Amino acid sequence: MSKKSPLILGVAGGSGSGKTTVVNKIVEGIGREKVLIIEHDSYYRDLSHLPFSERKKHNFDHPTSLETELMIRHLDALANGYKIEIPVYDFVDHTRSEETISASPKKIILIDGILIFSEPKLRERIDIKIFVDTDDDVRLVRRLRRDITERGRDFDGVLDQYEKFVRPMHLEFVEPSKRYSDIIIPRGGENTVALEMVIALIQGHL
Repeated sequence: MSKKSPLILGVAGGSGSGKTTVVNKIVEGIGREKVLIIEHDSYYRDLSHLPFSERKKHNFDHPTSLETELMIRHLDALANGYKIEIPVYDFVDHTRSEETISASPKKIILIDGILIFSEPKLRERIDIKIFVDTDDDVRLVRRLRRDITERGRDFDGVLDQYEKFVRPMHLEFVEPSKRYSDIIIPRGGENTVALEMVIALIQGHL
């Protein structure tokens, strides 16, 4: 592998696949002090210029909804030893905060998001690509719980968004991007054997 420091990991998978659990298990296994986590979701484009009724109708599962070019610039800056300012996104109002989160380079930069492997320029910066593969029905139930409890959505609204955007975009962008992964983890965070192998692989690169 051409570059050793920082080592850039990517964790992708469909919405509700268990990416966060996998990320947390990796961080626990490697040591939080060695890992900088950057979520692709932080880079959603600001929709404050639109009425709230229009923001709710936006397709948040299409690659163009994210400012991936900014994330790429941030990864390049970190790779060269510079500090970055990570955006803060409000998922209730669909706007980007004026505040940011300062982040400095660490030995491992771990990025996660459903669409990170569908973006060629982002993908080529990732040293180890991990795809979390989980059944569709499990992902839908998890998304329902998350969006209702954490993002202020109602049941019908979540299902409507799933049918209109989430499932079609998953089939068009997320599922095909699985072929670019180096490692596929079925069942997500429950797959302890796969996680132990991933952690051992990462430790071998440190």
